Amino acid sequence: MRKLMFALLGLLAVHAAAAAPQLDKLTLPAGFHIAVYSDEVPNAREITLGAKGTVFVGSNSAGKVYALTDSKGDGHADKVRVIASGLQLPVGVAFRNGDLYISAVSKILVLRDIENHLDNPPAPQVIYDKFPTETHHGWKFIAFGPDGKLYVPIGAPCNICDKGKDYAKLTRMNADGSGLEDVAYGIRNTVGFDWQPRTKQLWFTDNGRDLMGDDMPSDELNRLSHVGEHFGFPYCHQGDTLDPDFGKGKSCKDYTPPVLKLGAHVASLGMRFYEGAQFPASYQGAIFIAEHGSWNRTKKSGYRVMTVRLHGDKVIGYEPLVDGFEQDEKAWGRPADVQPLPDGSLLVSDDLAGAVYRVTYQKP
Repeated sequence: MRKLMFALLGLLAVHAAAAAPQLDKLTLPAGFHIAVYSDEVPNAREITLGAKGTVFVGSNSAGKVYALTDSKGDGHADKVRVIASGLQLPVGVAFRNGDLYISAVSKILVLRDIENHLDNPPAPQVIYDKFPTETHHGWKFIAFGPDGKLYVPIGAPCNICDKGKDYAKLTRMNADGSGLEDVAYGIRNTVGFDWQPRTKQLWFTDNGRDLMGDDMPSDELNRLSHVGEHFGFPYCHQGDTLDPDFGKGKSCKDYTPPVLKLGAHVASLGMRFYEGAQFPASYQGAIFIAEHGSWNRTKKSGYRVMTVRLHGDKVIGYEPLVDGFEQDEKAWGRPADVQPLPDGSLLVSDDLAGAVYRVTYQKP
């Protein structure tokens, strides 16, 4: 219990810290550039795009949802509006048919016709309120799939525990909140997922458990091949390592292994496929992943945006796109999500600096 208390205090200390963007410390491949899109977005987490170009951003402890507009088209948000406030960990945002859906731990809320009411936003409507109320892994990344359904994860309410099929899973529902069903199991806490444009298959990040040492287990990049698939938690980690307590009598062969091990404690969060035309052709179809960074590892890991290159379903590369949010074991930024824009640039949210950045490319 004492170890858990100190661990939680450490996590709170990380989130309590505040720092201004220090873009001069960041490194990117040749030809890539990064600039502040907005530095007025406290606890910036998941990003989604409206039909009229509005950038919506959820938050964590700020309890707010923001709408960012770039009315001049110069790559910087000249107006930041708070369109919802007083919500419980409204990390997740998803846009569909003019409406903005928001996750708030046990609830899914919706702001109707939001882009036509940014200056006078409607009150959030509750469309579902029966998710668990635990806040440990209770904040949710959400997204609409190609099937028109809203996908909502239910994280494990613990570092490591076995709650059966009530937790550690991914669910989906109709846009009106009806028809909730389970999609996949054995997922400790996914805070990022997207569908591969060509295959329409769901890929997702998953955070590995703590307190197994600095280098175990790895975070995961996974691919869903069928509904009902089980990815191992809490019995098997990273596809090949049984849990010291919950793995007794189990076999890792009974669960789906990750497509890629992302590294221990990197805290892989938001991920998106890239289909834009601005970046070099080698980035077409690649996955960008925001790695929030470790909070209790002896030597910090993560704190970067990574590129996963694919050939079909096979990983052929895993390398940094943006690095340097942490210097000399001190972090000034923590990437939380990535979101390509229609012009082919890439937004990156940073909940520690309270900012959103824009990554662009010009041939050197």
